[in-house]
Amino acid sequence: MDLTLKVWRQKGPHEKGRLEEHRLTGISPDMSFLEMLDELNEKLVREDREPVAFEHDCREGICGACGLVINGEPHGPGERTTTCQLHMRHFQSGDTITIEPWRARGFPVIKDLIVDRSAFDSIIQSHGYISVSTGRAPDGHSELVPKQSADQAMDAAECIGCGACVAACPNGSAMLFVAAKVSHLASLPQGRPEAARRVMDMSRTMFGCGFGNCSNHYECEAACPKGINLKFIAKLNREYMKSYAGRK
Repeated sequence: MDLTLKVWRQKGPHEKGRLEEHRLTGISPDMSFLEMLDELNEKLVREDREPVAFEHDCREGICGACGLVINGEPHGPGERTTTCQLHMRHFQSGDTITIEPWRARGFPVIKDLIVDRSAFDSIIQSHGYISVSTGRAPDGHSELVPKQSADQAMDAAECIGCGACVAACPNGSAMLFVAAKVSHLASLPQGRPEAARRVMDMSRTMFGCGFGNCSNHYECEAACPKGINLKFIAKLNREYMKSYAGRK
């Protein structure tokens, strides 16, 4: 495959960025998208030019670090796949592929295709956990959890925090991410004692980090590599209203 790449290059967070064009030849359709970027960087190194900075870790669709906007779509054209799971057979020889970083106020660009996603860490640190003391660990079946609640918690826990929902949202909203984390813990008995404080703290931190509000575009659900359902945002809103009403 012969490809034309338009890759976002930006030296630093305060520098002006631009799209830089590159030509690649002989790309195998069996390569992953990240392997194709590896080929590009090897070519740039041979030409004594600076390689493109991009983020990755597991390359198995687990960590979500590899997020890129490919031809305007977070993680590219594959359904429910991360960038590292996207293969070049989804493209045709002669295609022009535009590659950009996540675009959101809450995700400032560090360099080239790498963005600072530490805002998600701040949201989790604000109360995305269970801190109540439970003493020694209880036996696995000592506290019964209804199957519907357990299934809901597992569905929400699939979120890998990649940020595709933010990149896809016209408002740069992180509500699908926050909703998944809040719903996961609120669905389980261990998470209920701190549910009210949790939803208030995490929501406050989310907006403080510069993320927008949900306006029901549904782009977040469509872009999510794990298919996190928009119903969790409805649950987040219900949890927030219950918490707000309880404080009056």
